[in-house]
Amino acid sequence: MSKTAIYVHIPFCESKCIYCDFASFCNAENEKERYFKTLENEIKNTPYKGREVDTIYIGGGTPSCVKVEYIEALLVTIRKTFVLSNDVEISIECNPNSVNLEKLKRYKSIGINRLSFGVQSLHNDALKTIGRLHTSEMALNAIKMAQNVGFKNINADLLIGLPNSTADGLIEDAYKLLDAGVTHISAYMLQVEEGAKLYGLVKSGKVILPTDDESVAQYDALVSAQEKRGFSRYEISNFALKNFECKHNLKYWSGEEYIGFGLGAHSYLGDVRWANARDFAGYYNGEIKEEHLTTEEKIEEKIMLGLRCKLGFSKGELARLGYKIDDKTNYKNYLTKGILLEKGDRVYLKPEFYGVSNYIIANLLP
Repeated sequence: MSKTAIYVHIPFCESKCIYCDFASFCNAENEKERYFKTLENEIKNTPYKGREVDTIYIGGGTPSCVKVEYIEALLVTIRKTFVLSNDVEISIECNPNSVNLEKLKRYKSIGINRLSFGVQSLHNDALKTIGRLHTSEMALNAIKMAQNVGFKNINADLLIGLPNSTADGLIEDAYKLLDAGVTHISAYMLQVEEGAKLYGLVKSGKVILPTDDESVAQYDALVSAQEKRGFSRYEISNFALKNFECKHNLKYWSGEEYIGFGLGAHSYLGDVRWANARDFAGYYNGEIKEEHLTTEEKIEEKIMLGLRCKLGFSKGELARLGYKIDDKTNYKNYLTKGILLEKGDRVYLKPEFYGVSNYIIANLLP
């Protein structure tokens, strides 16, 4: 049996960013004690206890805005319920304004070995516009504190396509982060979700975003800047120094199994995917939504996830699902044009075509 990944969702935040549509809640201090008790019971009573786990990802929300004692008790419960690999990767998401030296020391002492900072930008005007509580200085100081504590595996998130952003500004941010010592950068295109505050601001014209072409230019510039500093793009939005790729996220992209705990968390085992309720009442009542993947959905996911990252996909796995991609005209054309590469059984998308990957993937699906 392959090793399992665990995701734990902490839905609490100090403030809601204007672009956020995640299952997260502010001003919910009175829910924390009950939530963590429910979360620990969910883990203790899982039917999958005893599995070997090699990655744990504590996300949110803002996990760093809750007391370390909650996180420590959570990891104790996981260790009692599962078998952790000797080289287990344990990540936690942090906001720069909600960590201090003592908290970072505690994180390290309880076994956390990877930090992911929600930096988003190092331009203070942009941070203020999107509702972040930290400044550029706070972000760089948090990274430096983490290094001083002994953390070597540090990610910083950046957003592409923020209001008033430019390619030069994004490159400047990336170089500051690289100089600060991060070993991984996740750079995501800003998404305007209908349920988020940003949606109404953009629709009314109160916030002007860069055009799609301008955002793509920012992305391309960021890729080039990081490659010059030895960072490899191993997934469309993720860049790392050698051996600092996020093992947890690689499991998602390679279609491996994972178990999610907490409000809104997703799980995938066998042919079944399920999600916990996205509200406190539903989560406390144990409500879940379950779906059984069809063969066609499995084929689509293998192609889509594989071509978004350096892992690629296996033609043999597709054939076992009844899909002979060699017979597809678009596939042959992409090989001829050098857009796709074959290495033995595996197929890869050349990195220079990541920017149009959605179009290419759509033309390869059943």
